[in-house]
Amino acid sequence: MLTKRLIACFDIVGGMVTKAVQFQDNIHVAPAAELAEKMYTEQIDELIFYDIMASAERRNIDIETVKKVASCVFIPFTVGGGIKDLGGMYEALKAGAEKISIDSMAVRNPQIITDGAKAFGSQCIVLSTQVKKAGHMPSGFEVYIDGARTATGLDAIEWVKRGQELGAGEVCINSIDNDGMLSGYDLEIMKKAEEVLTVPLIASGGAGRPEHLLDLFTQTGAGAAIISSMLYSPRLEKNYKVSGLKEYLAGEGVPVRPFIS
Repeated sequence: MLTKRLIACFDIVGGMVTKAVQFQDNIHVAPAAELAEKMYTEQIDELIFYDIMASAERRNIDIETVKKVASCVFIPFTVGGGIKDLGGMYEALKAGAEKISIDSMAVRNPQIITDGAKAFGSQCIVLSTQVKKAGHMPSGFEVYIDGARTATGLDAIEWVKRGQELGAGEVCINSIDNDGMLSGYDLEIMKKAEEVLTVPLIASGGAGRPEHLLDLFTQTGAGAAIISSMLYSPRLEKNYKVSGLKEYLAGEGVPVRPFIS
């Protein structure tokens, strides 16, 4: 049985990890490399790094911070934000990333998914999608881009299905409504996505307690969970340890990679 993955997510602004609620009111947490090393030491399974202002500012990803983080971790490391073409993908991979996350640019130019998959392999291409509840959409969810600032008119389920067909090797769905709310993942969108996907599904947005991870892994087919606030948010009185989360999930019968003391 495949183990479920816990993925720490960093939203990066100027080399710093920031934390927001529903993509607003960001506050600085720590330098990216410093926090990455801490998460690696705590045996997080993977790390995702988003340069959250790159697309909106129409600039390239912060490659120097990619290099700094990559030098601190020896686990799968995905980066996204401001990657516009194969050249940008190559630079990020050369800087130490293992996988490339594409979001806004994929909507603007879907061919980049296919081009990236052909050049580097589907396993390197993660389609990241920000979604928001929208009653006028067939699935009830709409895709947003530019750091959740711009509605696209795309139905979320139709979009992730198309992204898979174009060559994405993984799909990450982040609920804008649940982001930073600590009330649990949007299980509805995850269940709908798993019905059309054969590639691994990563769930993001809303984790605040270990029980939220259990709900996700037992009620949906998601293969991985992004966690951020519960690991390092200064807004919380208590942050959880990766070891404690893995121990809890294993005790509930969820297959996870064991914590090695």
